[in-house]
Amino acid sequence: MAEQPAQTPAALGFHMPAEWHPHHSTWLSWPKDPETWPDRVTQVEEIYLQMIAALAPHEIVNLLVDDMETEQTVRGKCGPAIAANIRFHQLQTVDAWIRDYGPNFLIGPGGKLAYNDWIFNAWGNKYEELKKDDSIPSRLEPILKLPRFSPRIVMEGGSIEVNGAGCVLTSEQCLLNQNRNPELSQTEIEQYLKDYLGVTKVLWLGEGIVGDDTDGHIDDIARFVAPDVIVCAIEEDPADANYKILQDNFERLRSTTDTTGKSFEIVTLPMPGIVGGESTIARDLERLPASYANFYIANSVVLAPVFGHANDARAVERLQKFFPTRRVVPINCEPLVWGMGTIHCVTQQQPRISTD
Repeated sequence: MAEQPAQTPAALGFHMPAEWHPHHSTWLSWPKDPETWPDRVTQVEEIYLQMIAALAPHEIVNLLVDDMETEQTVRGKCGPAIAANIRFHQLQTVDAWIRDYGPNFLIGPGGKLAYNDWIFNAWGNKYEELKKDDSIPSRLEPILKLPRFSPRIVMEGGSIEVNGAGCVLTSEQCLLNQNRNPELSQTEIEQYLKDYLGVTKVLWLGEGIVGDDTDGHIDDIARFVAPDVIVCAIEEDPADANYKILQDNFERLRSTTDTTGKSFEIVTLPMPGIVGGESTIARDLERLPASYANFYIANSVVLAPVFGHANDARAVERLQKFFPTRRVVPINCEPLVWGMGTIHCVTQQQPRISTD
């Protein structure tokens, strides 16, 4: 369908639903880049197979693969029962971060679906080759057959978090960064969020966690788990580099209100400490951005990253309390986080609409 630049999604009655809204499907891009995951691509593939196995019984999995050979390999590894609920799309990608470069789905009047096609500049022009994935939303248009809105500003899916009730949560470090939209003021950026996400209030946190090459994506620090409940990552060790950063965000959240002026319930989630140890220094990395907040809410399940840390069990238990009607599935993401992100970063939800 034709691109629609004339009116904004909000003006037409569209909004981005919360992640817990029933899904039609989850979108993934099959991992392959040895530069992203040095010596770990095979392990990351196994993580994807675990994610697909957890998702496929409850919703369609739309999987982007480069070619038929990859599709056949994945089919064989999944087995016929799981593969039956996978929709393969042979569409070449550079890397797997579909949360950030993929479609940002919206629901409109009468349950109609549309999506935003933001500009993806590889997290502030950090990785020239990865900018090619900016074309994925437009290349998916013949497959999706949905209205496509083009805000024409830089934005990544991992930098925004909505509650489905008029609020979007984001960070100053990312959205106000000069490597994204230097020509726009904070007020102008807020207006884009309101116009293209269908929200009426923007909630700002400060910085993201240490080692996050996305410049402070929200999905590592704070997430909505209900319209009026926010889970906030907290570092409990005062000597840890993330301690003050996350305390600042926590204090900001405590004084934050929703669209009606009501305070949110703020609950905390521990952090997994330093993941990767001294081997990160060998790759000239300050630190791997490991966070339990990078979970993904799907139909009947929540995929939760764990890292072989003592806090894994506490984090999973806490998440299970937030989602009593969903089964929390812990997945060891130590190999995945070497690519500088985990489960939420590589998934993208497509909401279910009334005609499904």
